[in-house]
Amino acid sequence: MATYPGISSEAFKHPLDLQAEQALRSVPGFNLVASKFVEFLYERPQLVYLMGNSIQAGPRQYATIYGMFRECVRDLDIYPEPILFVSQNPQVNSYAMGQENPYIVINTGLLDLLEENEIKTVLAHELGHIKCGHTILIQMAMWVMNAASVIGEMTFGLGNIISNGLIVAFYEWRRKAELSSDRAALLVMDDPRVVMTTMMKLAGGSSKYIDECSLEEFIKQSENYRNLDEDGLNQIYKALMYVGVNGMLSHPFPVERLHYLQEWTNSTEYRDIRRGEYQRVTIDTVNTEPTASETARLQREIDELQREIDRRRSEGR
Repeated sequence: MATYPGISSEAFKHPLDLQAEQALRSVPGFNLVASKFVEFLYERPQLVYLMGNSIQAGPRQYATIYGMFRECVRDLDIYPEPILFVSQNPQVNSYAMGQENPYIVINTGLLDLLEENEIKTVLAHELGHIKCGHTILIQMAMWVMNAASVIGEMTFGLGNIISNGLIVAFYEWRRKAELSSDRAALLVMDDPRVVMTTMMKLAGGSSKYIDECSLEEFIKQSENYRNLDEDGLNQIYKALMYVGVNGMLSHPFPVERLHYLQEWTNSTEYRDIRRGEYQRVTIDTVNTEPTASETARLQREIDELQREIDRRRSEGR
């Protein structure tokens, strides 16, 4: 696996992510929503809930998962280390939240479906959100939707500014932000097939019938999906599906994410980063990144954790 000391999120952010965020911030009402968000929503209650209703991973709790998590933290040069929770939930899902105290939640349904390297792919993806600073905007987007749903009862003074345009802009950005986090996962795993297989399983994988699934066929499906654009009407249908009657989608379709990932895999930009030629954090932000001694300490702790995992596995044989 590759490690990228001092890497800046600007080195791998998808241009569509950057464009969508810029468009979102320019929508009338965004700044007022941001101020109201700070006033009415805090991340601490959710953190308290998770502490009371899930398992916090650590050296003696989900040690294998935690070991992979710490490797991803090291590889993406994230500091301080976020908190990792495992939630008892059959839904195959995970998410990253928090600004002052960032954390990742991974559901048991996802752990039961994926292999270890695929779980690590998901962890790297979620850490990509934290590395890119996505979590505050994700929380804002969720809050805007909740505020809009009760607009008649409790508007917080937002009745005139939570427009459909602002909501659409939030969702458009959220979908594009996933592309940046997919890149983070690829950087950590350094194996596009693992990342693409993970996407396939999240799209429709089954623990019972996974041997009957083919990544090559899923790649063909992705190509066929893009070929639908040759008919202009299909392009309209695709756009409508993202803002459809069942609610707006917060993630791109897996077949689209797979296409964007393949594009980047074959890019000069990706090859340069793998060679160590990438944008690094600036002097202004260096105090938020680990020092060389902290990186070395983290590596020692990861090695120690791996030895403990190996010891317990050998004892269990």
